[in-house]
Amino acid sequence: MVDHQHRRPRGRAGEAALAAGITLAVTTMTGCAGGAGDGRTPADPAAVVRGAADALARTGSARARTAMEMATGGTRVTIRGEGGVDFKKRMGQLLVMLPADVKGKAEHRPITELLVPGALYMKNRGAGVPDDKWVRVDTTTLNDGNLVTGGATDPLVAAELLRGAQEVTYVGETEVAGTKVRHYRGTTDIGRAAGSASPEVRGALRAAAKGFSTDTVPFDAYLDEEGRLRKVRHRFTYVNNGVIDVSSTTLLYGFGTPVTVVLPASGDIYAGKISDQ
Repeated sequence: MVDHQHRRPRGRAGEAALAAGITLAVTTMTGCAGGAGDGRTPADPAAVVRGAADALARTGSARARTAMEMATGGTRVTIRGEGGVDFKKRMGQLLVMLPADVKGKAEHRPITELLVPGALYMKNRGAGVPDDKWVRVDTTTLNDGNLVTGGATDPLVAAELLRGAQEVTYVGETEVAGTKVRHYRGTTDIGRAAGSASPEVRGALRAAAKGFSTDTVPFDAYLDEEGRLRKVRHRFTYVNNGVIDVSSTTLLYGFGTPVTVVLPASGDIYAGKISDQ
């Protein structure tokens, strides 16, 4: 596992985002006791993986499930999300479910997240935010570019991050949700991905490249016969009141399913103070 030193976020937006995602997850944790099917090895596995984001853009949209497993000090929790993303319009929506407490009781209402170029909107954030208000975070101010903060890696950013793939090996053919796929394993470079990413996510990845002490992120990616990303798992390690290991998994399915994202009115966006707990 590569050690990523997570620096403090820049400015109020960064502080609010950490409170909205990472800090909440850590608090919860401390409260808890080419084509697939021909059998041939791709000529250039790295090139195949780097093209996954373009293949998704050509497809248009998909349903998505996410799982972010966080481990620190012997405690492990998983934050799950479900929704959809439009890879052409660069927008998505997720319902993020936080872990239950030690007694199995849900401590937090699900958080609705809207994912748009350069911004993350969250509703039912808690921490002093009224239930009927949204929180807006500029993802270009986040040290992790919303790879970790929101409790679910934006599926679009997860795919674009693979543009920096290097040292990629073809593991073999397998299945994901009943679909034959090719499994690739390697590392991706955040800075390199930022340099070749689509304009809509470039700012977030550039922020992540500056925020981590090393750009290298290990991954496992699973692509179908059309080169579309069906599943990807990235592994991050950072420091935030202790070393935290994160395994972020994104599963894509239901390609072509329409995705509608309606942004909140300016009057519905909370402008007050967000507590750290």
